[in-house]
This record gives sequence, C-alpha cells and structure tokens, in this order.
Amino acid sequence: MCSSDLIDLNSATAEQLDALPGIGPATAAKIIAARKKAPILVADDLLNRGVISARVLEQISPLVTP
Repeated sequence: MCSSDLIDLNSATAEQLDALPGIGPATAAKIIAARKKAPILVADDLLNRGVISARVLEQISPLVTP
C-alpha cells in the first residue's frame, strides 16, 4: 500500500474509518471524538486511550497514518 493510500486518523470521515477492519460505526465515532480532544500522534494513541483493542490496532496499523 502506498503511503498516499493510508487513512489519516486525524482527518478521515466516519465512513472511511468504518471501512477499516475491526472498526464499525460506533468505534469510528469514538475515534472522531478522541481526536477532537487531542490529535492522534501515533496509532497506539487509540489503544492507550481505550478507543480500540490491541487486536484492532494490529489490523489497522498498516492501513493508517496519524
């Protein structure tokens, strides 16, 4: 996957986030809420903030950029 194809966690729409493996509408909304509180600097921020599980982080890490 080209880096230009990566989904930016700080600007992606709910639909783009929902398309990621392990992310549904509720989790997409949690990601959007989390980034409004503080920017996502690394994908691990989502795990550290309790937004996603380690399993989901493993699935989406190659597909996203902060």
